[in-house]
Amino acid sequence: MDCFTSLEQVPAGYGPTAVTIGNFDGVHRGHARVISTLVEEARRSGLRSVAISFDPHPALVHRPDEPHFPIMGQRDSSQLLAGLGLDALALLPYSLEFARKSPEEFIRETFVEGLGAQRVVIGADVRFGQGNAGDLSTMQELGERYGFDVVVVEDLGVDDELGDLGAENPHRRCSSTWIRELLAQGDVEAAGLLLGRHHRMRGEVVHGAARGRELGFPTANMAADSDGLIPADGVYAGWLHDRAGTRWPVAISVGSNPTFEGVSRQVEAHVMGRPQEQVEDFDLYGQQVLLEFVAHLRPMVAYRGLEALIEQMARDVEDAQEALARAEAYAPREAS
Repeated sequence: MDCFTSLEQVPAGYGPTAVTIGNFDGVHRGHARVISTLVEEARRSGLRSVAISFDPHPALVHRPDEPHFPIMGQRDSSQLLAGLGLDALALLPYSLEFARKSPEEFIRETFVEGLGAQRVVIGADVRFGQGNAGDLSTMQELGERYGFDVVVVEDLGVDDELGDLGAENPHRRCSSTWIRELLAQGDVEAAGLLLGRHHRMRGEVVHGAARGRELGFPTANMAADSDGLIPADGVYAGWLHDRAGTRWPVAISVGSNPTFEGVSRQVEAHVMGRPQEQVEDFDLYGQQVLLEFVAHLRPMVAYRGLEALIEQMARDVEDAQEALARAEAYAPREAS
């Protein structure tokens, strides 16, 4: 997949293209439906398929005082988009000046002149241009004016594949907002259903306070600047992918560990199933790893004394192993 960070990087004559636009935060199942339709339309018509997105996220530009944490980092987003068959990702710089472009100006400069679009694949709720003044009808009018076809992809609503989640939310569409809500509740299983994969973080393993090692449960501590939205405090079962591509079963702790005072919020993963004599030699420090959240096991609570904490950590390991065994058929293998 080609990656462009400005329209000036697009080679002359790169088109004609089929284009879509979006933030693609999380690259969830709804995004996958749009991208897959785009790729199919492009291949059928002999066009290049291009997705347009923005960096930084528009929310950071329009509401700089409000915190915004992407569901996943750009590396993983790009990797997943490439896996859907895209020919190119145009990750365009976003600014207040850029946001002041009228709907027609934006479409003419970006879609038509920049990418040679002959087909545009979008959702019915598309908004674009200054003040989000452009909508589906605007896009269709501009398509007639500039000579591109508009293909509308219906929202991905809940369906039978979502089980109880679908039954409880029969009229809700798959969205990044919903996924954020679920992660804030610690419901990584439901978030995974909407994402189409386990929720993930990626970052460097750094040195911590070594309390886990002292208690017999050494952990890999994720750096504070790791990519990916941190779910609610609690204990989770998951997978850790090291830089060699090996997938390790882990019990993950998210939170400030209320048993100890003065501990800041952190994400740490205990690798399970290694022989005791190999534990000391198992070193992930300095590695960039990918962490997947498979199942929520329990909330974070304070324990009265180390003995009670150690007993609970042993139970957490057993529960995590059982949860991963149940989810093994669902666990993705392409993460790297």
